[in-house]
Amino acid sequence: MPCLFAMLGAVAPRLAVFVLWLFTPVVDRVFDGWVLPLLGLIFLPFTTLMYLLVAYDAGNISFWGWLTIFLGVLIDLQGYFNAYSNRQSIPGMSASTSATSY
Repeated sequence: MPCLFAMLGAVAPRLAVFVLWLFTPVVDRVFDGWVLPLLGLIFLPFTTLMYLLVAYDAGNISFWGWLTIFLGVLIDLQGYFNAYSNRQSIPGMSASTSATSY
């Protein structure tokens, strides 16, 4: 079962965080409210998933835990940078309609 969840987290991190939120007490133990996990679910899903998995049992997060969370940040930023660099391939998003060229 953990391998299946790892594959789900690698393919669809938003779905993995949502499953953790619905069926386990992980999100409630790590975060105090519901706003921060919801924002993480929307904007930084890999970072939120890594933070949930690192901070659930840890009292203090070690260096390797922070390195894992930073890896999640890099994966999320890579997705945003790839989407930004490939915006010319989207119909209607030519260089003449972007904000940088007037």
